[in-house]
Amino acid sequence: MKNTAVKVLQRKKKQIIELWMKNQLADTGLREDLMSNEDLLVQSEEFMNVILKTVNENNITQPDSTDFEDVYEILGGISISRARQGFSPRETGLYIFSLKEAILDTLKQELAGDPTILYEESLKINKLIDSFGVITFETFIKGREEVILRQTDEIAEISTPVIRVWDGILALPIIGTLDSSRTQVVMESLLQEIVDTGSSIAILDISGVPAVDSLVAQHLIKTVSATRLMGAECIISGIRPEIAQTVVHLGIDLSNIITKASLASALKYAFALQKLEVRKKQSI
Repeated sequence: MKNTAVKVLQRKKKQIIELWMKNQLADTGLREDLMSNEDLLVQSEEFMNVILKTVNENNITQPDSTDFEDVYEILGGISISRARQGFSPRETGLYIFSLKEAILDTLKQELAGDPTILYEESLKINKLIDSFGVITFETFIKGREEVILRQTDEIAEISTPVIRVWDGILALPIIGTLDSSRTQVVMESLLQEIVDTGSSIAILDISGVPAVDSLVAQHLIKTVSATRLMGAECIISGIRPEIAQTVVHLGIDLSNIITKASLASALKYAFALQKLEVRKKQSI
C-alpha cells in the first residue's frame, strides 16, 4: 500500500508540530505580548489533533465536506480570538500557512523516493490547507468587524456626553461629523437625560462640528423637534460665521430655533429663561 499524506500526518504528528512551531517562532513579527509560546503550542497541538481526527483518504480532497465542521469551528474560534486580541491579518495567516509548510517539508522527506506520489499528495495538502486559509481570513475579518463596530459604538457614546450644567439645564457638546446613526445616539442620550433630570432646557453645542450641510442641519432640526416633544426648549450654540453663511446659502430655515454663537451665550440665555442671574461677587 502506497505511503499517503494521511498516513504521513498520522505517523509524523510530533515532527510536524515541532516544525510548525519552529516556523511560527522563526517569524520576526511574532507577538509574544499577545500570546505566550506555551499557549501557542497548546493551541497548535489542539488544532493538529482535530485535523488528524477528521481527515482520511476519502475526504482529504473534499475540504468542503461536512466532515471538517469541527476543524472549521475551532479554526474560526482561533481567528476571531486573534482578531479581538489585536493580531494582524498577516500574523493570523502565518499561523495556518506555516502548518502547510511543515506538512509539505515532512512529505518531501518521507516521499522523496517517489516524485509522482509526492506531487499528488502535495496537491491534496495544498488544496486542504488553502481551504483552511480561506476560512481563517473570513472569520478573522468577521472578528475585526465586530471589534470595529464595538469601538465605534463606544466612541459614539464617549463623544456625545450629556452634561448637567445647572439645575434644569443640560448641555450636549457634539464633536465630529453628525450622521444619521450618530443623530440617533444623540437624541436617545439627550431625551433620556431630560427624563432622568426633569430638565426644561437643552443646549446643543456644535462648535466641534467641522461643517454643516443640509443633511447635518436636518439632523439638528430633528433633535430639536424631539426635545420639544419632551417639553424642553432646545438651544443650538457654536454657530460660527462660516456655518451661518453656509446655512443661509443652502436656504435652511432655522428661524424657529434659538441659536447662539457660543456656549457661554447659550448658557446666559438659558439662565434668563430660568429667571436666574449670575453676578460677580463684590470684593470686600
